[in-house]
Amino acid sequence: MPATQAARRLGKSLTDFEALLPRLIGRGFPEPDPDTGNFDLDAIDAWRRTRHPHLFLTEARRARDARVVVSARLNGTKIG
Repeated sequence: MPATQAARRLGKSLTDFEALLPRLIGRGFPEPDPDTGNFDLDAIDAWRRTRHPHLFLTEARRARDARVVVSARLNGTKIG
């Protein structure tokens, strides 16, 4: 998407966004495509979520090993 929409995604005006962009990129903000100059809004959303990982599921959940779960329950241990 064009910079105007990337700016809007962050709640900024285009002017403010362009002024902040070098600092944002320094913090891992997704850079625009080198050919089109457009931004990936999904990448921007993912970047935004990584700033507060305790609020978002940032990795895919995997099934637990049943042997570990059963063993922990039999031993009265808590598993994460």
